[in-house]
Amino acid sequence: MSDKINLDHIAIVLQRPRYPENIGAAARAIRNMGIKKLVVVEPENFDIIRVRKMATHAAADIVEKIVIHDNLPLALADFSYIVGTTARSGGQRRTIDQPVKLADKLISVSHENQIAIVFGPEDRGLSNADIRLCHALVTIPTAEFSSLNLAQAVMVICYELFKARQHPVKGSFKPRLANRHELEGMYDQLSDILVRISYINPENPAYWMNKLRHFFNRLPLRAREVSIIRGICRQIHWYGEKKYQDGKQDNMADNQ
Repeated sequence: MSDKINLDHIAIVLQRPRYPENIGAAARAIRNMGIKKLVVVEPENFDIIRVRKMATHAAADIVEKIVIHDNLPLALADFSYIVGTTARSGGQRRTIDQPVKLADKLISVSHENQIAIVFGPEDRGLSNADIRLCHALVTIPTAEFSSLNLAQAVMVICYELFKARQHPVKGSFKPRLANRHELEGMYDQLSDILVRISYINPENPAYWMNKLRHFFNRLPLRAREVSIIRGICRQIHWYGEKKYQDGKQDNMADNQ
């Protein structure tokens, strides 16, 4: 098996980009680095003429195949490994790789999995809700001023991915992982059952689930492992309902 990164399995995802020129410039950047998939989510202004002008004829094929989605969870549903880009750290943004380390990490993952690299809006970046959908985070080291143009950031990340393809390193095989749709179904089911058994606070379950998300993102989970966890949740739910009904019947018998 090749130790080179599979760029055909990588997509660049722009979350709520504000300017069509940045979409076009991002298309040109990924075309230069051998990546062919560009996904745009909730663009503020998708003026195709301005997008094409900035992309130039060299990236016309990328522009023609742009996939547009109405929300980020839907856009990421079919991806098995998701990387968020951020200039901030702390809080929910705990473990953050630099681009070169990320590229090496993705070599083995890319063989059997579709990977999304997500970039946030130009003015504020990815939100905490966006970050929850990511397996890993990456930041681009800068000097005192940490704000990069969107297309510049895309180019830096894609360049490191391209280099990893040109200069392969030894990596371990990673099988097909659960995609975002499968994981979110598991998290919803897990959250529901943990609220029912009073393990997490029902007033803000998303906050408490973040710790479990961080835990599972370190593994990360295969599709069959997600199925096992969901099966356990169903069994816990069934057992809880059974004990509740048994208790009701015992009370009725005692009162007769």
